[in-house]
Amino acid sequence: MRGMNHRTATTPATAERILDVAERLVQTRGFNGFSYADIAAELGITKASLHYHFATKAQLGCTLIERYTGAFEGALQKITTEQADARARLRAYIKIYADVLADGRMCLCGMAAAEYGTLPETMQKSLRVFFSFNERWLAQLLEQAQREGYLSLRAPASEEAGMLMSALEGAMLVARTMGDRARFGATAHALLAQLESRPPARARRASRARTARNPTTDRDASRPRAARGT
Repeated sequence: MRGMNHRTATTPATAERILDVAERLVQTRGFNGFSYADIAAELGITKASLHYHFATKAQLGCTLIERYTGAFEGALQKITTEQADARARLRAYIKIYADVLADGRMCLCGMAAAEYGTLPETMQKSLRVFFSFNERWLAQLLEQAQREGYLSLRAPASEEAGMLMSALEGAMLVARTMGDRARFGATAHALLAQLESRPPARARRASRARTARNPTTDRDASRPRAARGT
């Protein structure tokens, strides 16, 4: 993921280089779009060395997803720490996807999910962990946005979060297919506009209160003039 440092003090240099190359290959070709021979050729090492660090491609895939999930969690924690209000956090969340696309890549887990049926069960489970955690964090953010009066949810926060996350992943795929990264920005802008155009909860409560105080006036105001006898 662009701008995220995967390096750790305990990761051997060769294993880390393998993961870096494999991550890029998944993000640009898909998990089934490369082989150990591709990684070995790029790094100038033997396939035996690859198998020493990652005995199977399934093991490599699980490690990639877990590392990517950890990096994504770190990015979301950074958003939580640096941005106080829900509006800024939501825009920062969308920017994660935009930055990955700007780097000529796709979301690693989104790419792997497109091949879900061909992946080993261990990788499938790791993918579900990524999307579940992502959705939970986003649902909490949308609930915060509703509390702050920034937007009003029309469905449970978990459903709204799933819709938004899925739309962003799909927007990345379409933008890449059409060779037009600006399409992602336009879609993200439309999604935000749709959420923000919903009347805040406090405004809806005020409207209901006005109707309760004077239901006849509000009802008559919504009728055609002819129907009101004018």
